[in-house]
Amino acid sequence: MTQSIKTLPLLSAVAAALALQVTPAEAAKKEKCFGVAKAGENGCAAGPGTTCAGTSTVDYQGNAWSLVEAGSCLEIELPATADGTPRTPSLEALPRDLPS
Repeated sequence: MTQSIKTLPLLSAVAAALALQVTPAEAAKKEKCFGVAKAGENGCAAGPGTTCAGTSTVDYQGNAWSLVEAGSCLEIELPATADGTPRTPSLEALPRDLPS
């Protein structure tokens, strides 16, 4: 494998991380919303087993968060769990849907 082919995934990861950065003014209008991220679409550090953005492995992982418009987190509708238990978003980490 050539050196340029090896560095492509690294450059892609760096570009994705930079794209997730927000300015202080934008951050003031956003809040962390836990339990709403699809697998691989979380913000930074979703708890044990993850290191940074995009490392969650379970849809709606309770300790994974996404930035959402301030005041909108608790209004997000989520699908129920496989056993029919409702899922709700939270402004704090949740102990549900964690990877095994």
